[in-house]
Amino acid sequence: MDIRWVYEVGDIVKLKKPHPCGSSEWEILRVGADFRLKCTGCGRQVMAERRMVEKNARNLRKKAQEV
Repeated sequence: MDIRWVYEVGDIVKLKKPHPCGSSEWEILRVGADFRLKCTGCGRQVMAERRMVEKNARNLRKKAQEV
C-alpha cells in the first residue's frame, strides 16, 4: 500500500535512518523536486531528492496551524 503525504514547509518528517547526531526527525525548509531539510537535533541543513524523502519517510507531523 502506497502512502502519499502532502509535504509542506514547517512540517517534521521522521526518516528511517537517524542522522549521526542521533536524531531521525527533520524539519522541511523547502519543497520541490528537492527538499531542504534541517535536523531537529543539531541544526544541520541538507538537500535531498524528493524520491529519497518519500521512500524513507516513516512519519509526518504537520506544523501547528495558526489561527
